[in-house]
Amino acid sequence: MTASNPGAPVAVVDEAGSDGPVTEADPGRPRTGRSSGVGAPVAVVGGGLAGIAAALALGEAGLPVTLYEARPRLGGATHSFARDGLVVDNGQHVFLRCCTAYRGLLKRIGGTARVRLQDRFDLRVLTPAGRSGRLRRAALPGPLHLMPALASYGLLRPADRLRAVQCALALRGLDPADPGLDRIALGEWLAAHGQGAAARRALWELFAVAALNIGVEDAALGPAAMVFRTALLGRADAADIGVPAVPLRDLHGTAAQAAIERQGGSVRLAAKVTAIEPGPVIVVDGERIDASAVVLATPHRQAAHLAPWDAAPDRNRWAGLGESPIVNVHLHYDRPVTGLPFAAVVDSPVQWVFDRTRAAGVRAGQYLAVSVSAADRWIDEPTAKLRAEFVPAMEQLFPDTRRARLADFFVTRERRATFRQAPGSGALRPAATTRWPGLYLAGSWTDTGWPDTMEGAVRSGLTAARLVRKRLTGAAS
Repeated sequence: MTASNPGAPVAVVDEAGSDGPVTEADPGRPRTGRSSGVGAPVAVVGGGLAGIAAALALGEAGLPVTLYEARPRLGGATHSFARDGLVVDNGQHVFLRCCTAYRGLLKRIGGTARVRLQDRFDLRVLTPAGRSGRLRRAALPGPLHLMPALASYGLLRPADRLRAVQCALALRGLDPADPGLDRIALGEWLAAHGQGAAARRALWELFAVAALNIGVEDAALGPAAMVFRTALLGRADAADIGVPAVPLRDLHGTAAQAAIERQGGSVRLAAKVTAIEPGPVIVVDGERIDASAVVLATPHRQAAHLAPWDAAPDRNRWAGLGESPIVNVHLHYDRPVTGLPFAAVVDSPVQWVFDRTRAAGVRAGQYLAVSVSAADRWIDEPTAKLRAEFVPAMEQLFPDTRRARLADFFVTRERRATFRQAPGSGALRPAATTRWPGLYLAGSWTDTGWPDTMEGAVRSGLTAARLVRKRLTGAAS
């Protein structure tokens, strides 16, 4: 499940807790004037959330912009496809209440009413043995809002609950920006703070694996501290969970294209950029096109291929970020089997389950999507193997599935869902600027200060747009 990201289910939130978008212009009223006097449009290369955010912010600032996307759609890692009358998302994407940049993007493209956001963080945690836990925030200020839930969490022994509270307070004291945390493994730190294997499985993995798309033992402490400190241990409403109520292609892709074009911008789909040259000039399907500036908003491997060496001499290091996969298992039952909108799971191959029945347009039965992050174990397994593992696992979690007929079962795989957020990865993430004054980088893999999530992607696009605007118009904000 990708949270705010293309890859992970839980997006991280702004510690300040602002409900307003991080932006340079008023998102409420598109600007189509070209008062800046800029000639050639700004070229945004890549139509994922980073590129969309950059194009919209530039258009709002009155700058001409053209967005180029090699695929026949916008949305990047957040997209949908049709299957036997269903509209299926490639993976489950989740955001939190205080994902201010992402929520600002939704406002820009008219998507605020097309998502569902909890009134209060409330998470059911299931086990194959039939035991369950619940984490629900209390009506207390942060960080006290989750302490009663931790103190009564039924999947931990009483002694482990106390140690979990103590560990949470220690996490809150960390500075995620400290580069030293990038060299420490989360699992090592948790063990040093009294968190045994059972506590890691039943509590810390629920959020770390989902947000970082990597196992607790292998994750870097820095981004993990960002997740826990800001999402769960900061403002009380920070972790309220939001999910799309419509297919991602409608929430992001088509809506974003329409918004960019309403502002006077241009979107070119199925347009492959093959080179960036001094000027700057971009080469699109063999055509050389002048640009006033270029925002390179592709995944890190494509960016390393396109960024000229003299603009980004460290580009070969970006490959060290690697990739981490996500697998989504889709099950369509002929009848309802659970009343939960979503749930987390421990001690099972199932990690998170989401009811996608209404969003996918299912008219009969119930359609559930299982999101499995850090899915190295499953990414190359055949569908038959996954069916043999996950169908019985779902029967253990939801007994009503045993009496239901499985009308459809299929799997979607994102081999490069996120970069691998292991120790040392933070030092490999580049800034938005390059050595060419007219070329800027965007993407959730850049140095946003956030994990690889949808929120990080949008923030990177806004940062690149702000730098372009400053260069072309002299505006500092």
